[in-house]
Amino acid sequence: MSFGQTLKRKAREALLPLGFAALCGYFAWHSIHGEFGTMAREQRQKDVAAAREVLARAIEERDRIERRVNGLRGTEIDRDQLDERARTLLNLVGKDEIVIPYEPGRRLY
Repeated sequence: MSFGQTLKRKAREALLPLGFAALCGYFAWHSIHGEFGTMAREQRQKDVAAAREVLARAIEERDRIERRVNGLRGTEIDRDQLDERARTLLNLVGKDEIVIPYEPGRRLY
């Protein structure tokens, strides 16, 4: 047998294992760096945690607003809240009250 034939035979024999190794390497690479890999999973978990924090803040704000609205609605009206809101909307103050103006961009309502 000549050297060329031996080389071709060895190359043919190594082709299947090399192809399998390349395929395994491809999947291993994408399991870490791919769109659904471990690095992307960690980033999605961070995004979910940040979204949950935003949701918690939004729920707290909604509850706070609902408490204020419920004070102005129904059979039992919170007189202090009604008075505060009416004075703000009508821009009225009592004779013995002190008015502290807010800066232009920092209004309460």
